[in-house]
Amino acid sequence: MPSSQRTWLLFWPCAWGLGIGSSGVPSLDILGLFGLGAFLMRGAGCTINDMWDRRIDAAVSRTKTRPLAAKELRLRQATAWLGLQLSLSFLILLQLPAPCLFLGLTSLGLVVVYPLAKRVTNWPQAVLGLTFNTGILIGYTAAVGGELGYIAAPSFTPAILTMYGGAIAWTLLYDTIYAHQDREEDTHLGLGSTARQLGDKTTQWLAAFGTTMISSLIVSGLLSELCWPYYAGLTIASAHLLWQISTLDIQNRENCARRFKSNRHIGWIICAGIVGSHFVTNS
Repeated sequence: MPSSQRTWLLFWPCAWGLGIGSSGVPSLDILGLFGLGAFLMRGAGCTINDMWDRRIDAAVSRTKTRPLAAKELRLRQATAWLGLQLSLSFLILLQLPAPCLFLGLTSLGLVVVYPLAKRVTNWPQAVLGLTFNTGILIGYTAAVGGELGYIAAPSFTPAILTMYGGAIAWTLLYDTIYAHQDREEDTHLGLGSTARQLGDKTTQWLAAFGTTMISSLIVSGLLSELCWPYYAGLTIASAHLLWQISTLDIQNRENCARRFKSNRHIGWIICAGIVGSHFVTNS
């Protein structure tokens, strides 16, 4: 089963895109579809990752108990489970406006490629950022899809593309923190990560990622003509990021895990700011 933490990190960017595209509070039915889709696709991502990394996971203390790594599950069984997850995800995708289908299938390619990135680059977290945050683009397209027509290609405003870039910076921040839990074992196995790449300069880079994230979200808000609740949310999110970075101990796995998990709060804070902005504007 997928980590609830990662599922939230996959869901909240979807909600941001829906909020921007709908100019208000998205309907509960479409939020439910995206919530279920995030759960299923996070599960599919876990399955794909575990299939690619079953031998590597067996050599890492944190992951050696995963079913494939521990040989509690056969590859054939994992493939069947993946087929079920993807089939259900595809059914959800079919409930959305047609332009979302192209985006969903494109993002699947990124889901498949991501586990391979650490074998060829020290920046697999950048690939994860591209992957995890396509929900912003799909959510926005789902909100405005009726205006595009059935066979139209997806189209994005500068505001939504800027938000996508800011979310990628956010992923670089939180997943670099996460990667520090496995830095020594990744080094031993010859696997790349931003934790290895940045090393003792991690704090400075995290500050740069956080600044890029917040700056991009400010620009996105200005382009979307959002008002003060959104910027109040960004202020709270900035304080939270400052806490994460200033109290991070990259030598302490538990410390890294707690700060990584806390990023689910960033997601809902920003979402609340978007919804609050539309509420104030429309009231």
